[in-house]
Amino acid sequence: MSNVATSPAFRRIESLLDEHSFVELGALVTSRSTDFNSQEQKAPSDGVVIGHGTVDGNLVFVYSQDAGVMGGSVGEMHARKICQLYEMAVKVGAPVIGLLDSTGIRLQESIDALDAVGRIYASAVAASGVIPQLTAVFGNCGGGLGILTSISDFTFIEEGARLFINSANAIPGNSEETLDTASAAFQFEAGNADGIGSEEEILSQIRSMISLVPGSNLQEGEVAEASDDLNRAAEGLDVKRDDARAAAAELADQHVFFETRAGYAKEMTTGFIRLGGITVGIFGNTQKCDDRDDGNQLTVNGAYKAADFVRFCDAFDIPLLSLTNVTSYEASLYAEKALGQAAARLIYALASASVPKINVITKKAVGTAFLAMNAKSVGADLTFALPDAQIEIMDASLAAQVMYASADQAEQTAQARAFAEKQSGVIAAAGRGFVDRIVAPEDLRKYLIAGFEMLLGKREDFTFKKHGTK
Repeated sequence: MSNVATSPAFRRIESLLDEHSFVELGALVTSRSTDFNSQEQKAPSDGVVIGHGTVDGNLVFVYSQDAGVMGGSVGEMHARKICQLYEMAVKVGAPVIGLLDSTGIRLQESIDALDAVGRIYASAVAASGVIPQLTAVFGNCGGGLGILTSISDFTFIEEGARLFINSANAIPGNSEETLDTASAAFQFEAGNADGIGSEEEILSQIRSMISLVPGSNLQEGEVAEASDDLNRAAEGLDVKRDDARAAAAELADQHVFFETRAGYAKEMTTGFIRLGGITVGIFGNTQKCDDRDDGNQLTVNGAYKAADFVRFCDAFDIPLLSLTNVTSYEASLYAEKALGQAAARLIYALASASVPKINVITKKAVGTAFLAMNAKSVGADLTFALPDAQIEIMDASLAAQVMYASADQAEQTAQARAFAEKQSGVIAAAGRGFVDRIVAPEDLRKYLIAGFEMLLGKREDFTFKKHGTK
């Protein structure tokens, strides 16, 4: 054990892991550099504690930077320890958890330190999709080291900590007093963090996440013993369907929903639940969000957020559930610049995902925005719909205006009514095979459990290609 055993870096590890499970590695490593009198600065463990332990019995690898040792700065040996930890984690198939608290690159080691940070990037990229990666920011994480949090799969920030590429005062026209872009709140709302809170709360969130995800891409999907009645009714789902967060919690075992990137693109909800003990990734449109008047639009940020989530779930064989209530695309100058790319990214992610996929149409599913929310044509294995759901190519009145542009108002109204009767509604979609089953809200949970249990053995073979281009 190193002589940093009383440091915050060590304390965080012990608070995170199961009691007495941590085994420190590389405790005697120190910096090799002697430039700029750096040999005069004591550097136990070279400013980072690494090792392995368990979280609720699950093996994990963890590194924790010690800001009390040269500011927790990254130098050659500091980085080598982290890279070796990644190498071992990939070999045995277990998550890596990084607890970051650093002033950045160690200037005394110059280009060697710069190269060292690049090696950490490369290790994290090589491990992406192989093992889950979680990072938490305590104190400072700035400059190039901040990029590591975005390579990671999930990131958490302590309230009062700072995460940034450029400091607030280095941004032209800005200052820390007017807008603190490094603050936990700013980064949370920008989508660069999945959660914020106290140190204790963040460590608790990481423990919860580890219990939900597999250790590696070779591990079977997480299936625990069901902790809830498999036939429990989903109460009040008909009034919760405008809020995918509330609907997810109602469907989940023991009503437990772990939301990801909760501060960003709130019109699109993403997160994890268990259904009959099966870990399921869930995403859905949230009309009731505090910063949008029309949350059932598919937005640029919402599509990117969902696409990233789908890709993670597919990489680790986590089944996907979508809750669809979408009427249109976001309409704005900003959206028009990026919406095509964002929607394409989401459709690409869904169509290429080989995991079990179930779509539930909770209220409205309109046009190609509906297709981007996991329609059957894009790859959903099963599609359920609530009895009063509406499925249509476009709003009936708008369709009538297009098809009967020269008709008077009365004729357009009559044709809109006829269009709605023939083309809209869940019965018409079910009659064409686009909906597999119409399900009462209270019965949805048990049908989802049965559906995912049936799909657990799903296998798909795709045409060989090195990789797609999205």
